Amino acid sequence: MVNKTQFSGCSISSHECKCFEKLSPEEVKLVEANSVYVEYKKGEVICKRGSFASHIMYLESGLVKVYIEDGVNTLVLKILPEKNLIGLASVSNSVKTFEYSVMAYVNSVIREIDIDVFITLLNNNPVFAKEVIDIQNANSIQIYGRFFCLTHKQSFGRLADIILCLSDRVFKSDIFDLPLSRKDLAELSGLSSETVIRMLKVFREEGLIEMEGKKIRIIDREKIKQISETG
Repeated sequence: MVNKTQFSGCSISSHECKCFEKLSPEEVKLVEANSVYVEYKKGEVICKRGSFASHIMYLESGLVKVYIEDGVNTLVLKILPEKNLIGLASVSNSVKTFEYSVMAYVNSVIREIDIDVFITLLNNNPVFAKEVIDIQNANSIQIYGRFFCLTHKQSFGRLADIILCLSDRVFKSDIFDLPLSRKDLAELSGLSSETVIRMLKVFREEGLIEMEGKKIRIIDREKIKQISETG
């Protein structure tokens, strides 16, 4: 009998960074002395793939997308809500640039931490280092599951994933204002904007969701979950 594994296709991180709780009072002061807070407006690029990584970013508030692009196509790797780290791949001695781009979906606040200070904390505080490794592992597992679902799930399953992820991991409610445009949803699901618009209409007509402007209300969560699981 084959054991069929269910992969989560959720593009939104469920991991909330708690690594700074592992720092001593002196280390907290060191971080604060080597940090700046920067506000980004909706649609602003926070960092560009290929640019020098002089800092690690901590998302204090907001919602951002992590993506790669070739000038024509865009692949969204994941969405990060507040209390998440960005740019961890750049702490490696062999990686000196950002490996992806990041853009604000909504008005966001980023704490930029000097990368040399961050590396010093990793070297000197093993509990802090373990928490960062756990974050990296969670990120990898999430991306593995997302890519599996993008290549194996049908279009309705992908859209159902996104609706449930926004509800469960960002807004924690069945009623929320959708912060993403139809184009954003298309990028996340690997579909065209026209296909996403058509599928949202089907979801409404079948009584799975209600939509008024940007507000979405999930009506039949179990049905949407079933569509997500079966693809």
